[in-house]
Amino acid sequence: MNTSGTFKAPCQVHIRWMIRRDMPQVLEIESSRQPSAWTEDDFLRVLRQRNCIGMVAECDDRIVGYMIYELNKYKLQILNFAVHEEFRRRSVASQMASKLIGKLSSHRRTKITLFVRESNLSAQLFFRSSGFKAMEIAHDHFEDTGEDAYVMQYVHKDPVEKRQLRAG
Repeated sequence: MNTSGTFKAPCQVHIRWMIRRDMPQVLEIESSRQPSAWTEDDFLRVLRQRNCIGMVAECDDRIVGYMIYELNKYKLQILNFAVHEEFRRRSVASQMASKLIGKLSSHRRTKITLFVRESNLSAQLFFRSSGFKAMEIAHDHFEDTGEDAYVMQYVHKDPVEKRQLRAG
């Protein structure tokens, strides 16, 4: 249930590759994430790496969310994941997470990991509801505050394995 008392209709998003022109809207969303906000230089430094991907979620031609992730040999690592405050609780983050989960396979990359600040309860609850599990605590993980992080992980389930779990 929405805490503001008004119903927010789900927003069907189009998820696409992030391009340089998207940066002002991405930075607008990112600026609300104090004290942990990335700068434009932070985004550019990460996105210059060959194994890092940026994607944006658009609703009615407006960028309402984005994610930055790193491709590793056997996993995807979420580096940054955010939704505009006005579009939270409208299934934007769920659609973004589903997009990433859809990139997993039983033959190649089998899991997604991320670090969530101990103080970010809404992110912890969201990722948990999306099938992620807290695996461990990374003490003093965040350099800006020295805050601990929960290492959360989603593990791909093979479709055959899913059917066996339901039947058993």
